[in-house]
Amino acid sequence: MLKETIICIVIIIAIIFGDKATANFTTEVVSQLSSELTSLREEITQDNHQKQQLQEKMEAIYQKWKQKHDKLAYYIEHDELEKVETDFVSIKSYLETEEYEEATSQLDKSVFVLKHIEDKYDFNLQNVF
Repeated sequence: MLKETIICIVIIIAIIFGDKATANFTTEVVSQLSSELTSLREEITQDNHQKQQLQEKMEAIYQKWKQKHDKLAYYIEHDELEKVETDFVSIKSYLETEEYEEATSQLDKSVFVLKHIEDKYDFNLQNVF
């Protein structure tokens, strides 16, 4: 009986530790990408922005996303990750065609989806039940 109890406690601790580690990684990725997307949005709204500079910045954000995507795919639904991927591709195309209003709208949507992923996979009572 004691042996089974110890094994159960170890498993519960491992689950809690794993959840905390994944939540911290998700929070780190979301905050980093969100701040960069917000910065890009601010640059778009300025009158003196340059198309090439905006495209390069978005490409850098997209490359960071691709690096983090593989690790996030271990524990986050692929549909959620595909939403972010689709938003990023849309932003890139809007910047290429100089449709800056659409790009800012898509940037806002991307930040919202990222925050939603963070909230959805955070360990709290609302997500448990």
